Amino acid sequence: MSRKGNCHDNATMESFWSTLKLDLVYRRNFVSHHQARTEIFDYIECFYNRQRTHSALGYFSPVDFELINN
Repeated sequence: MSRKGNCHDNATMESFWSTLKLDLVYRRNFVSHHQARTEIFDYIECFYNRQRTHSALGYFSPVDFELINN
């Protein structure tokens, strides 16, 4: 993330935070900090980085995109 006032560099991270909140955080009630941390880690590592389709990748998941292009 960039310094204050340079919004163009933050666009990618702002998009990610919005997606994370809409897909996971606002749909759940976490009973503890540990549960929230574990579920957010699982969302990022197991779903977002491996299964979720990304428009920048032609609506392929990162795993499928790598398989197609390697």
